[in-house]
Amino acid sequence: MSTDKINLDIHRILTLLPHRYPLLLVDRVLELEPHRRIKALKNVSINEPYFTGHFPKRPVMPGVLVLEALAQAAALLTFSEAPHDPACAQYLFVGIDDARFKRVVEPGDQLILMVLFQRHMRGIWKFMARAEVEGAVAAEATLMCTVRHAD
Repeated sequence: MSTDKINLDIHRILTLLPHRYPLLLVDRVLELEPHRRIKALKNVSINEPYFTGHFPKRPVMPGVLVLEALAQAAALLTFSEAPHDPACAQYLFVGIDDARFKRVVEPGDQLILMVLFQRHMRGIWKFMARAEVEGAVAAEATLMCTVRHAD
């Protein structure tokens, strides 16, 4: 692929990730520079199943799901050039460092997911990741992930 910025709709995302409702947390890829960076979007709706219990009087997207959305964006960045069958591969966290939560994410927010590739060594991919809402940082972390092939 060239270094031109690419965007992906939900149909293409579904061919690259094994996740489905209720755990698919990327709605669109806005920009993609393969093996460099990705900018993706998660529309946060009141219809998300976790809002029923987190929290009933003041719904807030769980921080762990914000990190999961960032990891899914990182997976899309990882798989951006290498064709693969999502049914035959699992993309797994192996580490999360320096995670910080700076703003709550609520129904109606558009969560912008930005992930920068840092390195790939011995099967471990490392990324700097940041989630923003309206230009304000909601969460940031260093993510380490690996790909395991299902037998």
